[in-house]
Amino acid sequence: MADFRNGPSPGEKSPMILPVPGKRNVLITSALPYVNNVPHLGNIIGCVLSADVFARYCRLRGYNTIYICGTDEYGTATETKAMEENCTPKQICDKFLADRLLEGVCPTPGCNYESARGDQCEKCGKLLNPTDLKDPKCKMCQSTPHIRDTNHLFLELPLLKDKLEEYISKMSEAGSWSQNAIQITSTWLKEGLRPRCITRDLKWGVRVPHEKFSDKVFYVWFDAPIGYVSITACYTPDWEKWWKNPENVELYQFMGKDNVPFHTVMFPCTLLGTGESWTLMKTISVTEYLNYEDGKIIAIPYVTGKFSKSKGVGVFGNDAKDTKIPVEVWRYYLLTNRPEVSDTTFSWTDLQAKLNSELLSNLGNFVNRVLSFIAKPSGQGYGSTIPDAPGAESHSLSKTLAEKVGDLVEQYVKAMEKVKLKQGLKTAMAISSEGNAYLQESQFWKLYKEDPSACAIVMRTSAGLVYLLACLLEPFMPSFSVEVLKQLNMPQIQASLSDENGEIEKIKKLWEILPVAHKIGKPEPLFKELKDDEREFYREKFAGSQADRAVKAAAEKAADELKKTKVSDGSEKKKQQPAKPASSSKNKATSEAEITISRLDIRVGLMTKVQKHPAADSLYVEEIDVGEAAPRTVVSGLVNYIPIEEMQNRKVCVLCNLKPATMRGIKSHAMVLAASNSEHTKVELVEPPKDAPVGERLKFEGFEGEPDEVLNPKKKVWETLQVDLHTGPDLVARFKDLPFTTSAGVCKVSSIANGSIR
Repeated sequence: MADFRNGPSPGEKSPMILPVPGKRNVLITSALPYVNNVPHLGNIIGCVLSADVFARYCRLRGYNTIYICGTDEYGTATETKAMEENCTPKQICDKFLADRLLEGVCPTPGCNYESARGDQCEKCGKLLNPTDLKDPKCKMCQSTPHIRDTNHLFLELPLLKDKLEEYISKMSEAGSWSQNAIQITSTWLKEGLRPRCITRDLKWGVRVPHEKFSDKVFYVWFDAPIGYVSITACYTPDWEKWWKNPENVELYQFMGKDNVPFHTVMFPCTLLGTGESWTLMKTISVTEYLNYEDGKIIAIPYVTGKFSKSKGVGVFGNDAKDTKIPVEVWRYYLLTNRPEVSDTTFSWTDLQAKLNSELLSNLGNFVNRVLSFIAKPSGQGYGSTIPDAPGAESHSLSKTLAEKVGDLVEQYVKAMEKVKLKQGLKTAMAISSEGNAYLQESQFWKLYKEDPSACAIVMRTSAGLVYLLACLLEPFMPSFSVEVLKQLNMPQIQASLSDENGEIEKIKKLWEILPVAHKIGKPEPLFKELKDDEREFYREKFAGSQADRAVKAAAEKAADELKKTKVSDGSEKKKQQPAKPASSSKNKATSEAEITISRLDIRVGLMTKVQKHPAADSLYVEEIDVGEAAPRTVVSGLVNYIPIEEMQNRKVCVLCNLKPATMRGIKSHAMVLAASNSEHTKVELVEPPKDAPVGERLKFEGFEGEPDEVLNPKKKVWETLQVDLHTGPDLVARFKDLPFTTSAGVCKVSSIANGSIR
């Protein structure tokens, strides 16, 4: 069970892994993640995590294994191309559009998905050509594209039909392809193979090495699978020993269901078309979609549907890291929830339940009970020493446990060999449950005094089971296994379940796995409970899309900064002015008791950032510079009246001393003044002159004095004054007949005469 082989010393280069004659040689790939965004949990479980688990399992079994992956840097973002060509996204759209920059209605009968891309529909998975879309629009500018003639290279799939069908028929059965992969591939074949375009009119990508097509690049999904080969070639000059060795190498490929046709049809045809002897895929493991939880919490609607990099929906890799929830918890939850047969849903409540009941109460509880008891001093335990256990083979309870565990390990191996990862993990956890039941039935705490020899058998057997669990769970939770081996004081041991060394057979004698008198390390809790308030915190934090969260985070940051920064209210000037006579102070107090326009703090503001409210379709969230140390966060209901592009970098009039109010989860620290017509069907911003200084307080002739620091809502100051705020026939903003005045001139609206200002 234990592999004491030494790995390379620090700084020593690992030996090159190449196929070994007579051994089982396994080549594993996973779909290359695009770099347009941090991978979300759906990306992670769909390809890289699943492939990593299987690669670790293969090494655990002693197979000669190599896992190839990388990133796809040619998933072109419009901004990147715009910067390269020194033009705007609109100008990019006027040229030949990349198929992924085109969206429209899916033409597939019964689908009609309205956001299908120009190369593939995300809903039904069908591969498309840009001209197939109904009502196509540019994703960036929403304009309708025009079809132009251009020359492209095509892969003649129909000419390879017979060879492809022969390969699929043979390998789908021999390799136990997942049912969804078989179904998707069969649909392709039934519809008939058509020539497939493999070039694009873009600048960013792999250049076509042909003089007549030197201005084009290869289509990313023609190029990406070839990347598996080129990445291997970067690893070793002997790459052909992996990729041109079909007799001795088994190729396993992992991906989401939307990538299936590229790996079961296009890539095999690419290889078959060369007429050379390539290592073709034996087994394909395909996941369905991982959806993000739905429902509502504190009036913030969640984005429902599948995780999406392009739409920023779901929990992303950096998000998971920032939660401080241990990596083994994330891996466990994703793998128990792996969408192998149908779509599954990520839920914070479900994650909490699995952590607390399965990892903490089942697995962590078993390991900690066993090691903590052994670690107790002599007279209470075994002084951290594995006890001798003579007569274990005749101990009925332990023998029964060993038989059950042996059967479960066989089921584990069978599931993992067929890449049924979820079932493999479930089986390993069932072994932990058997361990807990064994401890309870044995009542070892009583045996320690009443039957010491039986207690020693139970403890040595249980310690062996702890080690076995560290081995079985290493592919799924490697950091967990490292910690368990550390607590067993076996940190240098490489977990192994190799048939060559007869290690599967040794499992039948759990009490012999760990040597007598072996000193264990210090037991520590392996998992920490996730409490309800923590769960709710994460649910709220990761609601909506990445863009929504960015708005909310900016708002919270601005609010925090405002707490630290005293709002400028003229107090500095007051300190510098000489003291006034008592009579003047009395008159001022009398004046301030009156409700006059001087009590309002209206300033010239500059909108530095505007975004949609994450929880309200009709609200904007703005950051406005009003002459203070940090911009103020302001929420306004202008979405239905003023386009967002007209809000950006615009000077406005801002009422700065309203009491802050929370609007759908975001606190607003001021109010933008706007005018509306009598029917309230048209709204326009009140605009200061272009040269008006940001932060300047507006003046009203004849009204002097400092504003209230914060208007008292109970006194109805704003409500009383607002009825006299309006625009005149000349479009000038006024209080009664007095214009809103700055040092650069008066404030106006664009077209609403005799409108109400609020």
